[in-house]
Amino acid sequence: MDVHSRKQRSYNMSRIKGKDTKPEITVRKWLWNNGYRYRLHRKDLPGKPDIVFPGKKKVIFINGCFWHKHDCEYFKWPKSNSDFWYQKISKNAQRDTKSYEQLRADGWNILIVWECEIKKKDLTSLYNKLTDFLDS
Repeated sequence: MDVHSRKQRSYNMSRIKGKDTKPEITVRKWLWNNGYRYRLHRKDLPGKPDIVFPGKKKVIFINGCFWHKHDCEYFKWPKSNSDFWYQKISKNAQRDTKSYEQLRADGWNILIVWECEIKKKDLTSLYNKLTDFLDS
């Protein structure tokens, strides 16, 4: 049983953003402050990557653990309306895989940054991961 009314749940879900999320802003600020210049949400690329480095042919996806089915503490299958959620989240994961395969086939290098990596208090390992990816 949901703790919210249908109306309240609908409102809550409508407020979830797909672009310019807090995790995305955190990564973008660090990149910009460290001299990396990028493009955002290129619609002509499969999966519309969050951050694109066209000259390097590198893209970064910043994925929410729940919406993209990450195997971590932030992903748990919802107990209510479970059939709907199973289909929705499974399709998201399948679409992600297809987009990654298309990008790699076109010669792009991909980095996936998970929401749980950004929620850590010490982001040093994330920043090292970004630097290694972009400077290699």
